[in-house]
Amino acid sequence: MSRPPLPPFDEQSAIVKVRLAEDGWNSRDPAKVALAYTTDTRWRNRVEFLNGRQEVEAFLTRKWNRELDYRLIKELWAFAGNRIAVRYAYEYHDDSGQWFRAYGNENWEFAEDGLMRVRHSSINEQPIAEADRRFLWPLGRRPDDHPGLSHFGF
Repeated sequence: MSRPPLPPFDEQSAIVKVRLAEDGWNSRDPAKVALAYTTDTRWRNRVEFLNGRQEVEAFLTRKWNRELDYRLIKELWAFAGNRIAVRYAYEYHDDSGQWFRAYGNENWEFAEDGLMRVRHSSINEQPIAEADRRFLWPLGRRPDDHPGLSHFGF
């Protein structure tokens, strides 16, 4: 299985790869999203260390069962060869109705077939009032004309 664009990345292909990742995560479909990773992928997500696509799918299932009405924006930070660094923010609410905005940075390393082999993610979050939400598009893919992170100063 191949997952274009493939490394080595130039600026345009890195931007496309980041947007495809954002679109996948905004689908909130753990099985679909997990297919973007190698079968032996390695992750660090906050304090969790995951190994393999099956652990990633289980993690994402737990995540989106807990983080309701999840909406994410990713932005390219840097790229070189088969690596991409991104920054991102996402908003969600818990089952009590409390909204949160999470901010993070990810470092990605890709296999030759374009699947992500390594993902390191650092994230922090803060409670926000519903009135302070900025990611207001309907659930699913962020519309092309919706502002990105830089617009919000995130």
